[in-house]
Amino acid sequence: MITIRPATVSDIPLIRSLAEVVFPATYEPLLPAGQVGYMMAWMYSVESLQRQMAEGHTYYIAYADDTPCGYLSIEQQATSLFHLQKIYVLPDFQGRGVGERLFQQAVTHVRKAAELPAWIELNVNRENRAVGFYLRMGMERLRTVDVEIGEGFYMNDYIMGLQVQ
Repeated sequence: MITIRPATVSDIPLIRSLAEVVFPATYEPLLPAGQVGYMMAWMYSVESLQRQMAEGHTYYIAYADDTPCGYLSIEQQATSLFHLQKIYVLPDFQGRGVGERLFQQAVTHVRKAAELPAWIELNVNRENRAVGFYLRMGMERLRTVDVEIGEGFYMNDYIMGLQVQ
């Protein structure tokens, strides 16, 4: 059984432990050497996660039975615009419906928090196989971006979006 619950600051160690597995597994095949470590420090340090939560990023943690197996973070950027900052499932749990349930949680979050219709947008690496997942979830490619993130690294992404009614 898959369950999802809101995360709190006390869950930061759990979020970090999940990210330490799923983030390198996702991006080491796609990114230049050194970029995964740089991005981990940038996005998943204790200080960064605390700041994200203080600034309004809402985190959720997914469990398969009692085992934590994924997480998402969503941020409201305008009255009817939300950015799905993070949605990750541990490799051993992929293909079991966890990602779909997390995505549905993001849509539910937006329906409760926004004036509808609203938009969910996200950045996804153009080479990430998750592009197909997001298309199956009803998202569309809105634009292509190359975002400089520091240290000479870039995120070469699609911005994908879904209108929530």
